[in-house]
Amino acid sequence: MANLIVVCGPQAVGKMTVAESIRDKLKYNLMMNHDSIEVSDKVFGFATPAQKEFNRFFREKAFEIAIKYDVDLIFTYVCAFEMQSEKDYLTALANQFISSGGNFYFVELSADISVRLLRNETPHRMERKPSKKDIIWSKANLLRDAEHHRLNSEPNEVWFKNHIKIDNSSLSPDEVADIVIEKFGLVPNEKEESEYRYGV
Repeated sequence: MANLIVVCGPQAVGKMTVAESIRDKLKYNLMMNHDSIEVSDKVFGFATPAQKEFNRFFREKAFEIAIKYDVDLIFTYVCAFEMQSEKDYLTALANQFISSGGNFYFVELSADISVRLLRNETPHRMERKPSKKDIIWSKANLLRDAEHHRLNSEPNEVWFKNHIKIDNSSLSPDEVADIVIEKFGLVPNEKEESEYRYGV
């Protein structure tokens, strides 16, 4: 039975560093949204039809395999909360894991846009996400999406049974991870480091 933790929030809110902390504390495997994006961009070019299809297939296959082999997984995701298609996608993902006997946890992060603009330029982000090295483009993309999409839920808008929203503007990744683990009563796996963070 595989569990899935989705760490959701707008660009540069801190999804990656929070997810990495949860990974290390629980010994869960981690797939960032940019893992599939960077690979599909490299193979098929930026935002081409082939890139979009391969990106989608990459993620679908990873979830399928995690369930097949009982691998607890963390996935980072940017959600446009105003779009029904986003809720449908995440609900289907939740049902996929729950119907196989696992659990689904939705961790939503929020932070002031001024904080996010600073985090957008951190060295760790540049190292792990090559497509973000173009600071002018990534800043413009962040601001454009903030203007055109609702990247966090409204107060009292709860999509899932296990849904927590955390303002991490002034919290460290470890502090956020501890809140998530305590809230959901999560227990660390017994795994060798090479099984969940090989090559990291």
